[in-house]
Amino acid sequence: MAKTKTKTKKNKELKQNSFLNGAFIATLGIVGSKILGMLYVIPFYAIIGGQGGALYGYAYTIYNLFQSLSCAGIPNAISKIISEYQTLGYYNAKEKAFKLGRRLAIIMGFTIFIILFIFAPSIAKAILGDLEGGNTLSDVTMVVRVIATAILIVPTLSIYRGYLEGHKFITPPSISQVIEQFARVIVIVAGSFLAINVFHLSLQTGVGIAVFGATAGAIVAYFYLLDKVRNNKKQLHEKALDVDEPVIKTKEILIKIFWYALPFIMIDVFKSCYDFIDMTTIVKTMVNDIGYTTAQAENIMSVISTWGNKINMIIVSISTGIIVSLIPNLTSASVKKDKKDIHHKINQTLQVLLFISVPMTLGLSFLADPVWEVFYGNNSEYGAIIIRYFVFVALTISTYTALVSIVQVLKYYKEVLISLVVGVVIKFVLNVPLINLFHNLGFVPVYGSITATILGYAVGIVLCLIFLRRKCGVSYMPTVKLLGKIILADIAMLAVLFVLKLFIPIYTSSRLLNIPIIAIYAIIGIVVYFFVSHKFNLIEEVFGSTIINKITSKFRRK
Repeated sequence: MAKTKTKTKKNKELKQNSFLNGAFIATLGIVGSKILGMLYVIPFYAIIGGQGGALYGYAYTIYNLFQSLSCAGIPNAISKIISEYQTLGYYNAKEKAFKLGRRLAIIMGFTIFIILFIFAPSIAKAILGDLEGGNTLSDVTMVVRVIATAILIVPTLSIYRGYLEGHKFITPPSISQVIEQFARVIVIVAGSFLAINVFHLSLQTGVGIAVFGATAGAIVAYFYLLDKVRNNKKQLHEKALDVDEPVIKTKEILIKIFWYALPFIMIDVFKSCYDFIDMTTIVKTMVNDIGYTTAQAENIMSVISTWGNKINMIIVSISTGIIVSLIPNLTSASVKKDKKDIHHKINQTLQVLLFISVPMTLGLSFLADPVWEVFYGNNSEYGAIIIRYFVFVALTISTYTALVSIVQVLKYYKEVLISLVVGVVIKFVLNVPLINLFHNLGFVPVYGSITATILGYAVGIVLCLIFLRRKCGVSYMPTVKLLGKIILADIAMLAVLFVLKLFIPIYTSSRLLNIPIIAIYAIIGIVVYFFVSHKFNLIEEVFGSTIINKITSKFRRK
């Protein structure tokens, strides 16, 4: 009896999630990991400073690009294939796809690791060129080689996440992200502090230990998911449908993985290209064309590549959480050829995204000065100025990522490629000219680079909307109607915050005093936004009365 109870309890550990419920859980997990990712930068910035931040950013920009090549597409493809075969009742094919995915991930991870390790000096040369006075070629070579070790484990970890997400089990992958981030943060902060302040090693060594945090975090998260899969085999292998399953050959599954993975890989690679363009042009342009010193330019670059991205990730994580839940749910609707459900999920994705992301972006932009002060102190002349505008990049990235993922899931691969290429070409062509133009107009030069990024993603958003309209006949009227209400709620929120600014200073030079200032403005802004949204019946229209009733009923019980 005891054994039976234990097994039942284990089987109940994994619960399938609906689209909105899954999106909420995934977003909660991702936001939790990103909050950890934001909090650690407070001590980390104090430990390594602007030059160390630039070096850390170089490593992660390269890592993100090559991680995209090694694993970005395969886990999403596995999630999609698992969901597809699960819907059709092809359980043997589902497990076969999972095993093939693991093998591919190991091969790709090892191959990319070898390439990065061997060509790290050439990558460093491409980044720095002949610039002197900041980080050296050997510094960049070292951190690229260290972070390359993460690619040995991250692809396999991602396969396990895709496998569980494909079954619509969103909670364990979400928890694994928090665990991964927690382990990573411990290594980053404790490792860099001990290296630099206790053992008095070089700044470069401290940054090297910090970037190894990506590897440590991935290992811990991998063993957590491995344990979840092994202890819930019965539930994962359960056959809900009794169908006559055809024999699907390995070659057929491999071809399916390739075609499903390719668009996801393209999405991540092209998104990484935006960062790569910045990394190879901002510092050089500001030093050679405008007259900044290398140290000044690298400090500004660190805001874009490292410190600003940490703040932006809170906004971007909203779309990431939605997409994690969207892929299996939209795939299931597509397999069933349920056009009404497809149209509903596309509009629902846009509505949830805009309802949450727009006020967050406006709020962070409004509070740029105290937010920067709390996280990084007043060591950067341009930090808050850059962040005030840079947060709008997060809004465009979030919207574009959600839309291009929808286009991809519906198998419009050519359209995905067109939107990606056009966006990156716009970024590449406009980046340097806009940096110089903004400088000549008297603005911060890096605003030109930020504008080029926003324009690239904005054009991609428009193209995706056009493709979905033409190919699927999607009507955006439900979203357009709600957009007007969202804008009014945002205007009301900002109006109250500007009035509040007349009575409570928005910024003080004291780091600690800025925390209650942020809290006061944030709480009042949230209350005003949700009050106006409630009056417009916006919350019920976006999330549905069922979810709202569930939440309110829980509060009533308490």
